[in-house]
Amino acid sequence: MIRHIVLFTWTEDATDEQRAAVTAELRKLPGLIPELRAYTVGADAGINEGNHDYAVVADFDNVDDYLVYRDHPQHQEVIAKHIRPILASRAAAQLSV
Repeated sequence: MIRHIVLFTWTEDATDEQRAAVTAELRKLPGLIPELRAYTVGADAGINEGNHDYAVVADFDNVDDYLVYRDHPQHQEVIAKHIRPILASRAAAQLSV
């Protein structure tokens, strides 16, 4: 199994509406990309200072399924329209679990 983990930090001027749109649009993807086995998205709980603002954790059966998700047009549209406009920084890793 491949686990894809992404952490975002938003720009200072990112609005609540923009952040909510990221969640709404990302939550549509499991219904559009059957290769997703598990998918969790959401804002940081605010427990520790210095954390990123947002996380995505996605599980796939194999690398090929991850690549389908990575390159899927709907996923790329969410990135282009909703994430990049408010993105200050991004960190990601793909793990074999």
